[in-house]
Amino acid sequence: MKKTMVVVSVAMFNIFWVVQLFAAPFTLGPGDIIEVSVWKDPELTKQVIVQPDGFISFPLIGQVKAGGRTISDVQKEISQKLAEYISSPTVTVLPVRIESYKIYVIGKVNKPGLFTVLPTVNVMQALSMAGGTNPFAKLSKISILRKGPNGQQRFNFNYEEVAKGKNLEQNIELQTGDVVVVP
Repeated sequence: MKKTMVVVSVAMFNIFWVVQLFAAPFTLGPGDIIEVSVWKDPELTKQVIVQPDGFISFPLIGQVKAGGRTISDVQKEISQKLAEYISSPTVTVLPVRIESYKIYVIGKVNKPGLFTVLPTVNVMQALSMAGGTNPFAKLSKISILRKGPNGQQRFNFNYEEVAKGKNLEQNIELQTGDVVVVP
């Protein structure tokens, strides 16, 4: 009975995180690899990489802006452009590998570095990916640096408070390019 409850709990937890991942609007970025397929036309099934300028190249239609756009937006544009060459094309766009969501964790952590993450990673999860903090870390002085349209922003994060369930709003969802600094 206990084993069944544990299995059900783990399954529910996994389902919760999958739903969370796909509930957020996901946008493509440089380095992401997508597969574009056109139904009944195997010649037009290609894996393409989002280039540093945000564009992909696809047969017949050339360059399509993909960076900063959702998969469904890219799919609609490809369908519209292919309609000039193919009658009522049915286009599917699927993510193959997401490489554009990168964060950095530096300072007094056990494994500092660059991490390629899913779009829904928060500060506590990032610290866990970095192997946790070392004994000399100033847990109440952690900060997150984010480059925005108006320059750098700094967010304070007090690990000790969040670990105790207090001020949980500090545990923000990280964005690509964020730097978690553990002094």
